[in-house]
Amino acid sequence: MAQTQSAFNANLKRYYSFYTGGFIAFVIVLAILEQMGLPNKIIGYVFLLATIGLYAGIGIMSRTADIAEYYVAGRKVPAFFNGMATGADWMSAASFIGMAGTLYLTGYDGLAFIMGWTGGYVLVALFLAPYLRKFGQFTIPDFLGARYGGNLPRMIGVAAAIICSFTYVIAQIYGVGLITARFTGLEFGVGVFVGLAGILVCSFLGGMRAVTWTQVAQYVILIVAYMIPVVWLSMKHTDSPIPQISYGYTLQKVTALEKELNDPNSTRGAAEASVRKIYLERAAAAEAKLKALEAGGAEYLATEKAKLDESAQASFPADVAAAKAAWTKDVSTNKAKAGPVKAHAEPFQGKDEAARNTARLNFLALVFCLMVGTASLPHILMRYYTTPSVREARRSVGWSLFFIFLLYFTAPALAVLVKFDIYAFLVGSSFADLPAWVANWAAVDKTLMAIVDINKDGLVQLAEITIGGDLIVLATPEIAGLPYVIAGLVAAGGLAAALSTADGLLLTIANALSHDVYFKMIDPNASTTRRLAIAKGLLLVVALLAAYVTSLKPGDILFLVGAAFSLAASAFFPALVLGVFWKRANQTGAVIGMLGGLAVCMFYMYTTYPFFGVNAPQWFGINPISAGIFGIPVGFLGVIIGSLLTPAPSREVQELVDHVRYPNLEGNT
Repeated sequence: MAQTQSAFNANLKRYYSFYTGGFIAFVIVLAILEQMGLPNKIIGYVFLLATIGLYAGIGIMSRTADIAEYYVAGRKVPAFFNGMATGADWMSAASFIGMAGTLYLTGYDGLAFIMGWTGGYVLVALFLAPYLRKFGQFTIPDFLGARYGGNLPRMIGVAAAIICSFTYVIAQIYGVGLITARFTGLEFGVGVFVGLAGILVCSFLGGMRAVTWTQVAQYVILIVAYMIPVVWLSMKHTDSPIPQISYGYTLQKVTALEKELNDPNSTRGAAEASVRKIYLERAAAAEAKLKALEAGGAEYLATEKAKLDESAQASFPADVAAAKAAWTKDVSTNKAKAGPVKAHAEPFQGKDEAARNTARLNFLALVFCLMVGTASLPHILMRYYTTPSVREARRSVGWSLFFIFLLYFTAPALAVLVKFDIYAFLVGSSFADLPAWVANWAAVDKTLMAIVDINKDGLVQLAEITIGGDLIVLATPEIAGLPYVIAGLVAAGGLAAALSTADGLLLTIANALSHDVYFKMIDPNASTTRRLAIAKGLLLVVALLAAYVTSLKPGDILFLVGAAFSLAASAFFPALVLGVFWKRANQTGAVIGMLGGLAVCMFYMYTTYPFFGVNAPQWFGINPISAGIFGIPVGFLGVIIGSLLTPAPSREVQELVDHVRYPNLEGNT
């Protein structure tokens, strides 16, 4: 067996070495063809079709009718490759597309995502990965069903897995639609379904086996795509090919530019001040309309609408509620634009001490929720079922951290280098000479990219630029002036990140329904063929439903991903950790803890996230993305109190805990 596994590992290294070399050669050939006149649109289509075709090919070659292969890749994935697959599974559209953009927009406060997501793997290694591998089943609800007994904990686990995974997968499909729309010219909605085809073909035929080997291939593409533009920018601005070393020097230059733009006595600062004054006037006008609306209601609205011509009336709010929402948004948007340039390196900013304390509290709450959520996401924890042994599971976590570190250690440098480029070269340039990437991205979505000459001076001021975090990484090659083939490469990397995570998430949902609900609860005698058919059918249904919800654009990528982490942390972490480390935890406690934690988290998100329109006041000023800060303690209290008030679990269950708790007793470690 050891010799067979060793030969398998050697073959994997050889295959993926050839694959990496072939991919680099493919990019070089496209670069040559671009210099020979190949149109940009064709390059975009070639990258899209070639990469999706590659993943489809791996999926087809990995097709299987074996249950263990479909659910856990035969439990023979080496630690190195499982770490790479986990890295791809982990580095979703949020990490690849959204994280550097968030750092660009929020500066220091955006580091919460890096600290939370990397720190979470420490919790995975210490509290869960080896113990779940020792347990040795297929899914997280499997563990809950066996540990706490009966179908109720399993069913709650299935429901929670679906809720957090579905929220997460929407963000990935949104990223797929964004990339395909920009680099192929397809409409966003069409791009969503084109990308969806790529997601399905990877996981439909081979399950976890196909997803694993596809994710290894996707990691190679996404890490190469992420590194090339940032290294180029680093060379452009600092003559150093190591962006992490250039980071501090570039940040000093960004800080100097921020001070200049905030100084009304400087030329650039005076131009910025004139734009901010206009935004303040617009905010005051919107506030005046809100006061008049409050006093006059529908009559005031009708009077104002009658003053407009027919074309303007079409975009005028239809009723009092719509007017209040629109004008309230105008007030907040214009006030934000009227504010000074936010210092990138200054933590926890606010107009007073109370605002700074709230910012600090949100930073810590977000770090906590992301760490605990990392150790609770079913699609990540499932990856540790695929290793040959407990020891390999532990090593796999280490490799996961290394492969994730490569990107996370680079993201802050990318954000600062792009910010310097925009502050130094785009700001102050002429509207007549705007770079092509501005118009290209504005055509995709004006909420992501828009520049309007507010003060009519013909020059671009920073306050006149609207730039969304979701385009920073994708637009970096164009911002840096790189050949279009690199822009296509980055799009392929973003697509790989989104597809790899979407594969794992859709598989988690479908497997929970087919294995934990259908096989474990409805038809335990179902044949292998029937079980796999059910799993594939559910995969298709869930994917189509997710694509439809994505078309509604329920939020930005980073919020949706962060929300999934809070939901997973609230529902799973207390029950999983106490299930491993506290033999007294029982079914009643687990049910109360999971339902209570998830309910509190969902309630807080629903009432405070603007998309749902409830607009309830926040508790202690905590943002809805960090709702897990309330759900996690409720989950722990529910498990502990519910368990202490009811009889202890059976002797068999307590022996299972001892078996899971001591992984080094396993013979194949």
